[in-house]
Amino acid sequence: MHSRNPFYILVVLLFIVGIGASIYRGVEHNVPFLPGKQVQSWAVEAKVSFQGTGEPAEVSFSLPQDPAYQVLVENASSPGYGLTINHNDNDRRAVWSIRQALGTQDLYYKVTLVPTGSTQIPATQTPTAPEAYSWPATEQAAAEQVIADVWAHSASNLSFAQQLMASITEPKRSQNVELLLASQTPTQLFLHMLHNKGIPAHKVSGLYLEDQRRRQPLSPFVEVFHDGQWILFDLVKGKQGRPQNLLLWERAGHSVLDVMGGVNSQVNFAMLQDTRSALATSIDMMMNNNALDFSLYQLPLEEQSLFKGILLIPIGVLMVVFLRVMIGIKTSGTFMPVLIALAFIQTSLLTGLIGFLLIVSCGLVIRSYLSHLNLLLISRISAVIIVVIGIIGVFTLLSYKFGLSEGLTITFFPMIILAWTIERMSILWEEEGPREVMLQGGGSLMVATLAYLAMSASWVQHWVFNFLGIHLVILALVLLMGQYTGYRLLELKCFKSLAGA
Repeated sequence: MHSRNPFYILVVLLFIVGIGASIYRGVEHNVPFLPGKQVQSWAVEAKVSFQGTGEPAEVSFSLPQDPAYQVLVENASSPGYGLTINHNDNDRRAVWSIRQALGTQDLYYKVTLVPTGSTQIPATQTPTAPEAYSWPATEQAAAEQVIADVWAHSASNLSFAQQLMASITEPKRSQNVELLLASQTPTQLFLHMLHNKGIPAHKVSGLYLEDQRRRQPLSPFVEVFHDGQWILFDLVKGKQGRPQNLLLWERAGHSVLDVMGGVNSQVNFAMLQDTRSALATSIDMMMNNNALDFSLYQLPLEEQSLFKGILLIPIGVLMVVFLRVMIGIKTSGTFMPVLIALAFIQTSLLTGLIGFLLIVSCGLVIRSYLSHLNLLLISRISAVIIVVIGIIGVFTLLSYKFGLSEGLTITFFPMIILAWTIERMSILWEEEGPREVMLQGGGSLMVATLAYLAMSASWVQHWVFNFLGIHLVILALVLLMGQYTGYRLLELKCFKSLAGA
């Protein structure tokens, strides 16, 4: 007797691979596990303005590159200007250029962003030690005294930065700090003192995202390197950490806006919060990252629609196997209920049931007449097919005449399958009697209805199309049920008398 161990190993592997692939797709590509999920997105518009001097102008503007936000769509509006987007390791910049700029010039950049949920700012590599800041002679002694006092009360780079921010932003500052703040902003003073102790830090510019706000400026922050992460410090508010509504716009330590050939340059921002489908967002993100190579979403829309129906068939097959093997329901044809369930999805359940009963009933009446003609099987089946098409045509016309739009969907029924069903039921009627016909016909409708309910569920349709690994799990379940050789649930009634005794 052959060992079943290889079979069970195969089933377990199918389970693991199918579930693992589905979880990977949901976590790695942010595909929602439930349909209808919504995510918040931000539309941010930057307006760059300057006065042209009549000379060639070149405008370099920093673009957002924040790990906490994913760029979905970005575009620029600059009539008459050439536009180039430069990508560097830690900096993205839009460069507008024109031969002559005279008078007021307005350039626009718009971007749609979606939060990624990543609030930390990891460092791609260990930064080099910064150059020490050279203090003016009048400030050197005061700066050294402040640094020495803070250093004595700290134990690490992070605690030094925390103590330093407190000494700069507290209401009752020392005289040395007041002297230094007379010529520098708190952010500049904080950054220079960190550099004097060799602590990697740089200035960043961030934008607070607030719905329906206009003419918003960028706010200054300082990123301090600690234990492989960049820690954010806000010297204006005296707080450490990243606010939830903050978008880091420029992180390379460069200027946000550089204008050559113009004066009085400025940039301000407008923003709007919106809600969009999480699934559509994940598709856009995968498209931007070129991650659709083996996805059904790279197919044309017509083929996608076709596959959405095809991929429901394994669900119907699973229902048929379970109901026949485990429950013991008899059906007319093995997988005829699956095809009928697919037709129900197009027609709706009630319309489909009425249409199925009408077609089969009329077909059985006509088939009973054909049985008296002693036709060959191929001719008899061909005649039944033609009759079924005629019946469907008549019912469709009558539905149209009476204004019953639901009846027009009856054309979705599989005509060949209906013809074979009528033929099988007619033979069964002659051999086993009407009771067996009602039993198998009713079982077929019950299985088709249950398969329809499973296949029409929105979360099932979402899973089978977006998580293809689910089909491996279905295959494993079908194989597992194929090994079942025990009693079916409906067969247990044979032992009812024994149980009573």
